[in-house]
Amino acid sequence: MRFIVKLFVFSFVITALNGCFFSSKHDERWELEPNGSTSFALSRDGRFALVYSREHQLVLWDLKENNKLAELGEQDPQASTVSRIRISDNGRYAVTATQMNFAVWDLSWTQAEGLWSISDGLIRDIDISSNGQQVLLGLTNGKAIYVDLVTGRRLEFLAHNEKVNSVALSPNGRFALTGGNDYFAYLWSTETGQIIQEFEHEQRVNRVALHRDGELAFTSDGGNQATVWELPSGEAKARLSSFSRQLIFSAARFSDDGSKLVTGTPSSRVMVWDTSTGKRIDGFEAEPLKETRPPRAVVYDAAFDNQQRVISATSAGIAQAWTLSE
Repeated sequence: MRFIVKLFVFSFVITALNGCFFSSKHDERWELEPNGSTSFALSRDGRFALVYSREHQLVLWDLKENNKLAELGEQDPQASTVSRIRISDNGRYAVTATQMNFAVWDLSWTQAEGLWSISDGLIRDIDISSNGQQVLLGLTNGKAIYVDLVTGRRLEFLAHNEKVNSVALSPNGRFALTGGNDYFAYLWSTETGQIIQEFEHEQRVNRVALHRDGELAFTSDGGNQATVWELPSGEAKARLSSFSRQLIFSAARFSDDGSKLVTGTPSSRVMVWDTSTGKRIDGFEAEPLKETRPPRAVVYDAAFDNQQRVISATSAGIAQAWTLSE
């Protein structure tokens, strides 16, 4: 009888812990920057990658063909370090940012559209619309700034009273989601500057994401409060379920149909979640840079490709493809 009880307990523990394991076995791997990168972004379908390093500056890759498409070079004449990169939802444009300025690139022509400077705060995060004309910035002074680069229209969103850590712009440029150190995330209109929904957290909001069709939003803080919200109602759809005391994310992106969310952490982990239940579907351990201590890599971006694999992009300068378990 005692043996049966022990066997049952052992089986239960193994089953419970099974969901905590992270696989390091990838399906495909691309080492784009052997000495690591300070920023790295993927297109929505995971095919194209734009990576920055001090050694090679900005380089555009086609991961599907495993081919270097172009060396875009330096962002500004000072060769300042690029700390943020975003590729537009349609994959045509990209925005890159240092702490003081940002540039927009037409990836189809592999050339810069222009360089703009920011004088009243340091850039914490940035995003770009599908037509490459609208840019959203989050600054250290608590401002979120929306700029139409064609018309010159500039809108300052002033609801945050501390640093804006993370921003997301809808593909059509009409809606913005911003999160900051003031424990709030706001969904607001870039046409009027009016708040549509506010999401209050218990700690600093460090990551936000919008579903490309505007049906879902995601906000997470420095603790373990990470929530998928239904839009436009603002009702909570699911809260990510984890035994961890902290769920700090460095990247987040919805699948095209909104059924899944992929997140990355500053400690190499890539996780896929069910947006209806908040349960984790799968987890992967990204490869760190060789001989780094501790052996960790920041996950800068993650995406779902057309094979329904997860593609990760990290500070190790490495992209990896992960096959989801059935």
